[in-house]
Amino acid sequence: MAWETPGAVSGDVGASQVLAQESANAFMAKVYRWMFAGLALTGVTAFVTASTPALLEVVYPLMWPLLIAELVMVVAFTWMAPKASTAVAAAMFLAYAFLSGLTFSVFFLVYTGGSIAAVFGITSVMFGGMSIYGTVTKKDLSSWGGFLMMGLWGLIIAGIVNIFLQSPAMYFVISAVGVVVFVGLTAYDTQKLRQIHANSGYSSAGSLAIMGALILYLDFINLMIYLLRLFGKRR
Repeated sequence: MAWETPGAVSGDVGASQVLAQESANAFMAKVYRWMFAGLALTGVTAFVTASTPALLEVVYPLMWPLLIAELVMVVAFTWMAPKASTAVAAAMFLAYAFLSGLTFSVFFLVYTGGSIAAVFGITSVMFGGMSIYGTVTKKDLSSWGGFLMMGLWGLIIAGIVNIFLQSPAMYFVISAVGVVVFVGLTAYDTQKLRQIHANSGYSSAGSLAIMGALILYLDFINLMIYLLRLFGKRR
């Protein structure tokens, strides 16, 4: 009968933990690369569209249909991603980022370029800080999920209501709450993605990374939008 010493067992466990950590770090590096690619495509598309009157004449009247198309694409991507190949997932993500750039172009008409750049910098710092927190904290953030989802649904409902009320005070409160919700979601989603990677049911590791990129991309974009509403300098 073979016996293992406690030291050998402890060493095996430690080595497996190190390997799991390295695998999670490599996975998250792919997630961030895809996320940054999506943000770059959205930013360039938005700037070019806003700077080209001929494009604006086509895009602006279609703003609502484009927003609905974005929602449909997110739902479709979420449903298809676990079964999709890396190439299909990448095409869907980049198509969504391009579509978001078309709708995001309206912000270049409402806010000055300088304030958009400043808010982008603030968003990057806040997003980066919370994503790091979600990575290094030993605290289980799963308990945040329910509260953040309730906050997200509250934002959606309040935003729809305020379309009709047009209340500046409500607009400010919604924007402030939106910042809090998406700051929290950044940390929560970062930790959750690392956990999902450890128990992946996706047919392709690449499609999982791209799905993760979409999740964090949405956190970043929404955080930036709410910060713009609070601090952006209007034209």
